[in-house]
Amino acid sequence: MTRTSRGYIARRRRKKTLSNSRGGPSRLIRTMTQQEIKALASSDRDRDRQKRDFRGLWITRINSVIRQGWVYYSYSRFIHDLYKRQLLFNRKILAQIAIANKNSLYMISNEILKSEVNWKESAGVNFPGE
Repeated sequence: MTRTSRGYIARRRRKKTLSNSRGGPSRLIRTMTQQEIKALASSDRDRDRQKRDFRGLWITRINSVIRQGWVYYSYSRFIHDLYKRQLLFNRKILAQIAIANKNSLYMISNEILKSEVNWKESAGVNFPGE
């Protein structure tokens, strides 16, 4: 029996998944689809990983500037006092300030240190005997 050549539909379907890798994944259909599935899983996983890595980078940058200029003793103390004083900056913005303009970060830290908030009065809490 003579061999029949297949139509264009299968070829068109396979051409859709052509990957730009070397060896089998670029030529063999089964490994091509497996490679595609693996790439999608990796990209999904690494998007979450990227968020984690950037947050760590921002924290490192802030901490290095803080310790370098003797503004605070540690990053954690600085962030704690920021929240306590209700100065809500996110870490990305603080890292950009730390890199671009260190004096602004010093001004923020000085604002934290000099503004002593009386939490009893601001919360409106009256303790007995006072």
